[in-house]
Amino acid sequence: MTDPDSSTTDVGFTSAFDLVEGRRAGDFTSVELVSTLLHRIQTVDDCEDGVQSVLAISSDLMQQAQNCDAVAATGLLHGIPVLVKDNIQAIGLPGTAGSLALAGRTVVQDAELVTRLRSAGAIIMGSTNLSEWANIRSSKSTSGWSAVGGLTANPWKHAHSAGGSSSGSGAAVGAGIVSMAVGSETDGSIVCPASLNGCVGIKPTVGSIPRDAMIPISASQDTPGPMAQSVAQAALLLEVLTGKGGYQSAVNDGSEIRIGVVTEWVTQNPGTNQLFQELVSKLSKHVKVVEVSLPAPSDQEGEAEFKVLMHELNEDLASYLATREGARIKTLQDVVDFNLANKGSELQHFGQEYFDMALKLGGRNSDYQKLRSENLDWAVKKVLTPAFEKFDILIGETYAPAWKSNLGGGDDYGSASWISMAPAIAGTPIGALPMGLVDGLPVAVGVVARANQEDRLVQAMALIERVLDLGILKPTFSK
Repeated sequence: MTDPDSSTTDVGFTSAFDLVEGRRAGDFTSVELVSTLLHRIQTVDDCEDGVQSVLAISSDLMQQAQNCDAVAATGLLHGIPVLVKDNIQAIGLPGTAGSLALAGRTVVQDAELVTRLRSAGAIIMGSTNLSEWANIRSSKSTSGWSAVGGLTANPWKHAHSAGGSSSGSGAAVGAGIVSMAVGSETDGSIVCPASLNGCVGIKPTVGSIPRDAMIPISASQDTPGPMAQSVAQAALLLEVLTGKGGYQSAVNDGSEIRIGVVTEWVTQNPGTNQLFQELVSKLSKHVKVVEVSLPAPSDQEGEAEFKVLMHELNEDLASYLATREGARIKTLQDVVDFNLANKGSELQHFGQEYFDMALKLGGRNSDYQKLRSENLDWAVKKVLTPAFEKFDILIGETYAPAWKSNLGGGDDYGSASWISMAPAIAGTPIGALPMGLVDGLPVAVGVVARANQEDRLVQAMALIERVLDLGILKPTFSK
């Protein structure tokens, strides 16, 4: 199948750079651009058998566009529509994390990252659907499903998963609804949907982008990050979100870079493995690449990371809810009770055993401190520090092609690599960009850098993008 709305395809896949230049040249107005993309949402996304990536449209959207048209085109993102994940507060949007417990609770404050977007001239077009509570409620949670937004589809094959938890952000960018969006990641929640939807995602160093007014899981691992249709656009958005320059220039940085290919960062999918080997072969003609072996996480280390998140969720979500204006829930126990009282809508597909566990484990107690120390020992001392003694960048595979969505059956991560785990625990950067198609679905290469070296991350990602020369992928919208 082809794009459901060919009349808006070109606009949907026009880069932010070209949109900024077109706006400044007077080729179109912000009102015209927003109107075109609203039409695209109606015909591609918010319709029967649509992608369902957009959870809500900003209540003041047209006023924002008119305000852009009324002033000189300044700012890196002047007049560019951007979507933000619905766990990030923005005035005019619900900020629910996909939960009905927060629906209808008026947002009265922009998150700092939203303030930065507005200051750069961006139009906050709407918010994106996500895996409810960012996939931290149940082992049977289905990526892309929330009680507020329903199930987000993969724009390549609608029956398949859009990944999570930044499902809507990845699907919206992949579907050409916007050229860039904001996601968030605790472990894999930007990298996964970027990989499965055929777009670029960057999870930056934890703390490099403000996290105020973002519904949390874990202070040690949560961070917002950019998702876009190309590395250059992701770098542009990263500059705005971090308030730090240099990432756009890193796209064309030709300085020497040492790349290690982690032999253990592979999927169980032969087609993905083949594409990665072909990429390594092509890349070796441009830069020296060397294989490196790193110790895989044991089941004990995986359980330790999960329990750390549970301990932190207990405190961090409660702290957020206590200050959320107008919310009917103020504690994690309130969320559990609300879900039980609204089983028909909230618990129809899966339960909330993770919430129950978080309540039982408690906050940052002595058990937590021991688990966190064990996690850091593996991720930092045994994996990342030894690897970065010889390399500037580490690369590997991320996920196999998107699995079929299975409401109530959870997600099929069985074929994924563990590339995101060490950077998640250590709070260090990781990115993903398209590597090609397998069985008609996108797969990605993952790129890992040292803490606060997003410039090197962007440099490596841009180099890989040039070597692959795939252009911006356009989905098939197969239903």
